[in-house]
Amino acid sequence: MKILLVSISNHHFFQWANQLKDCGHEVYWFDVMDGGPKSEKIPWVNQIKGWKMRWDFPLRQTIKARLPKWYRFVQLINEKKLATVFEKTINEIQPDLVHCFEMQLCGLPILQVMLQHKKIKFVYSTWGSDMYYFKENNITSQQVQQFLQRVDYLITDCQRDFSIAVANGFVNKFLGVYPGNGGIDYLNDYIQPIGNRKFILIKGYESFGCKASKIVDALQLLPIASFENFEIIIYSADAVIIEKVNSAPFFKNCKHQIIPRTTFVANNEMLKMMGLASIHISNNISDGMPNTLLESMGMGAFPIQSNPGNASAEVITHGVNGYLISNPLDENEIATWVEKAISNADLRTQAQDINIKLAQRNYNRAILKTKISQLYQEIFL
Repeated sequence: MKILLVSISNHHFFQWANQLKDCGHEVYWFDVMDGGPKSEKIPWVNQIKGWKMRWDFPLRQTIKARLPKWYRFVQLINEKKLATVFEKTINEIQPDLVHCFEMQLCGLPILQVMLQHKKIKFVYSTWGSDMYYFKENNITSQQVQQFLQRVDYLITDCQRDFSIAVANGFVNKFLGVYPGNGGIDYLNDYIQPIGNRKFILIKGYESFGCKASKIVDALQLLPIASFENFEIIIYSADAVIIEKVNSAPFFKNCKHQIIPRTTFVANNEMLKMMGLASIHISNNISDGMPNTLLESMGMGAFPIQSNPGNASAEVITHGVNGYLISNPLDENEIATWVEKAISNADLRTQAQDINIKLAQRNYNRAILKTKISQLYQEIFL
């Protein structure tokens, strides 16, 4: 089978694609953003790169930085249209199946081409906020409905997004709920007992949808003494979070570490850190099923997680195996759950056992590899 994957260059996409290695398919990847060289993370995939510019002229990056208006004018002529290139790609490869990951950047730009090739099976995987937050991303209901009418097969990372798709006119085959990265290789040897867990991990994203700043504010509402047995680690921290932490007197008086978002941390190293973490906190006003949530739960960290559209509630029962943040903009609520989690070692012990079993049962990469391979086979049965 010829499979054409359509995605941005993304770590989670590469992980999913690698689940297809050695499955006997001829796999291609069309990079919709055409960013950078071919990826070494999927060397076995036929990668369609370098399609965007007619001419990569000398000093292009310098001109882009110093003469942005002139650069944009030139690029109107120099850049090829994505739909035109994708149409050519379809005609050259003649794929049996096109699988796009995410709607706004990947699905909608190729929709008109896919409408002209209705015999080609079309699979769509929801990612993060693209279905839940489509209006905020300036996508109309009409666009979503037209897109979903063309989609033959749907994969979501949470049950919530399947419900949203159905409400917007999806009537074809639902293949199920799968993590966006195709599963997680949990490092069981690095899962520590409660007594050895000394970190409080905080995901440091700050954007229109991610609100780590409210976690930082929440910590400062609690006594310094609450954290005397822990080191606070803020990872993937955006610049505004780094500045906020560095300027706060609270953090000068407690042990902490900041890992900037620009600093590469290998996934295995992140999992090892989660295996040493007592608590993992992440806060968003919009998301799908966060991969970091599934990773941290499977490594035994107690989750304190926002719950947009009740997606996180699909894996967390509040007060049993984690705490759900009902209002991600309320630092007082977040502070309450952090304080309760720190003070209740018995709850964290109970949650660790529940979450490790849940993760191994539902998100173990080795188990999902067979299931994901069967998904593609099911399409052509």
